Amino acid sequence: MLELKQIAKRFGQKQIFDDFNLLIAEGKTLAIVGQSGGGKTTLLRMLAGLETIDSGEIFHNGQQVPLDYLTKNQLLGFVFQDFQLFPHLTVLDNLILSPTKTQGMTKEAASQKAKDLLTRLGLVQQIDLYPHALSGGQKQRVALARAMMIDPEIIGYDEPTSALDPELRRDVEQLILQNKAAGMTQLIITHDLAFAENIADDIIQVYPK
Repeated sequence: MLELKQIAKRFGQKQIFDDFNLLIAEGKTLAIVGQSGGGKTTLLRMLAGLETIDSGEIFHNGQQVPLDYLTKNQLLGFVFQDFQLFPHLTVLDNLILSPTKTQGMTKEAASQKAKDLLTRLGLVQQIDLYPHALSGGQKQRVALARAMMIDPEIIGYDEPTSALDPELRRDVEQLILQNKAAGMTQLIITHDLAFAENIADDIIQVYPK
């Protein structure tokens, strides 16, 4: 369980959050819904260590931890809205890059883990392809597999259905529901309330200031 209390984030004179509270329960899927400018993606980036948390308190499984705890412990795996796969690397190399560079995992162990994840996600046949050869739905699953390679406690998705056609949107929905059924803790950032209602245990709506 992850709890954020009185979290504040500022960009110059602009204040994104002020005394913001959030509880992410273990094994649950939480959706944060709102239009652009509400700070949804900034929140996810803070949890992933891509933005600093300026002030507040963080509790992990009931114990208060430092503000940089999330980053140091790679607590959250980030599935970017635009996937951000390295175009010059194969699917396999995209997956093994982080664990071999940041966690000291051997290439052999990382490759086996990647193959297991791709098999689970129905992508093992694409293991040697480059991102340009993948469909949008396949890129989404590769991005999810990459996030899972570091064994995060939480998977965070930034607008996972943005710009997808209805069929791919259903595929993403099913993937999140499969992870939900498997007991994975998930945080979904989306503007799509109907999508959130289909996949989430709990929904928080945020609005621009």
